[in-house]
Amino acid sequence: MAKQEEKTYHFVGIKGSGMSSLALILHEQGKPVQGSDVEKYFFTQVGLEKAGIPIYTFDADNITQGLTVIAGNAFPDDHKELVRAREMGLDVIRYHDFIGHLIQHFTSIAVTGSHGKTSTTGLLAHVLSGIMPTSFLIGDGTGHGRPDAQFFAFEACEYQRHFLAYRPDYVIMTNIDFDHPDYFKSIDDVFSAFQTMAKQVKKGILAFGDDPYLQKLEADVPIYYYGVNQEDDIRAENITRTTTGSAFDVYFHEDLIGHFDLPAFGQHNINNALGAIATAHLEGFNMQDVAEEMGSFSGVKRRFSEKKVSDMVIVDDYAHHPAEIKATIDGARQKYPDKEIIAVFQPHTFSRTIALMDDFAEALNLADNVYLCDIFGSAREQDGDVKIEDLGNKITKGGEVIQEDNVSPLLDHKDAVIIFMGAGDVQKFERSYENLLSNTTRSVL
Repeated sequence: MAKQEEKTYHFVGIKGSGMSSLALILHEQGKPVQGSDVEKYFFTQVGLEKAGIPIYTFDADNITQGLTVIAGNAFPDDHKELVRAREMGLDVIRYHDFIGHLIQHFTSIAVTGSHGKTSTTGLLAHVLSGIMPTSFLIGDGTGHGRPDAQFFAFEACEYQRHFLAYRPDYVIMTNIDFDHPDYFKSIDDVFSAFQTMAKQVKKGILAFGDDPYLQKLEADVPIYYYGVNQEDDIRAENITRTTTGSAFDVYFHEDLIGHFDLPAFGQHNINNALGAIATAHLEGFNMQDVAEEMGSFSGVKRRFSEKKVSDMVIVDDYAHHPAEIKATIDGARQKYPDKEIIAVFQPHTFSRTIALMDDFAEALNLADNVYLCDIFGSAREQDGDVKIEDLGNKITKGGEVIQEDNVSPLLDHKDAVIIFMGAGDVQKFERSYENLLSNTTRSVL
């Protein structure tokens, strides 16, 4: 057994959001960790580099004796490192299978849904870890592994039904929408995956009450619905939304369990908070402690991450589904009610762009002006039968396509909020804009 502990964990695709989080968890638990990926920069590598975790470029020679290989789900079995590992007789474990084994040592809370997973997991992890020893895995590349942890909060992705590798104590389900059209055949196919997941939960399910598909769930454990309606088991009342965040009272059935101040914006974040509050209540946490921790939540990476450059507020957000775009713009309207809201959107995958074209246009048109970036492919999907101009033609609030080396059209906007949204590399457009804006400001001075 001691010899097993000495093995080095090698992550194939270590820059993946979940993979980088898991690597950090094992590293903090004292395990030797290394990994490989493409040379291209990803924001998830910052934490790995700070931790001193070696990151290599993909090469079969990275695979040596004594490794336990954890394979990222974006990489097929014929990836050269995985082929070499199997030739050498090494243990090769898929990311989701490894998580499935890991969580059995804790009181585990999975957070899943078509969107809202990362923000909800981040808030849940922040609250729990401030009160009890907690390890957590967040889909923004953040992972924390306490050797004395009693709780484990983690993001559980429905893509290719990977979350069916998990049998958590609790699951928070934020919503069920049609997404990942390269895998799921229909919204009913998505629902069937969540229904199967519901049957694997050990203690309880926390589900958003306004979602019609979540209302159809059947499970062998209690389902508690959260929201703002009287029929919800856990509900927010007396909601106040200001430019500093949201405040609300929370009831469990007819009992007032606490007042909460949340330094986050948009109704979706109130809903996310209710999922976390409900879980803590069911586990017997003191609600005053929960409220205190919630009040210091600073958000997660790439979820309404903002900075001020010149007279512009620049927001970076991972939103890549129409519902997420709507939520992000709603949050911006709450925090900056008197400013123009500009959306710069980079679609992620061709199949999603085709399947949700009209929904994307509807969501983006909630902004005051819209700019588009070329469609970003993925490791699974490099091209498709759609062009960015097809989406632009459906947008009434602009829809101009910009390039990384020419973002000058964005300079037309003054004293406004500009939101860069996408799950690909939209940040390179943001960096180009920031550089241009800074240089323009200096030249004027």
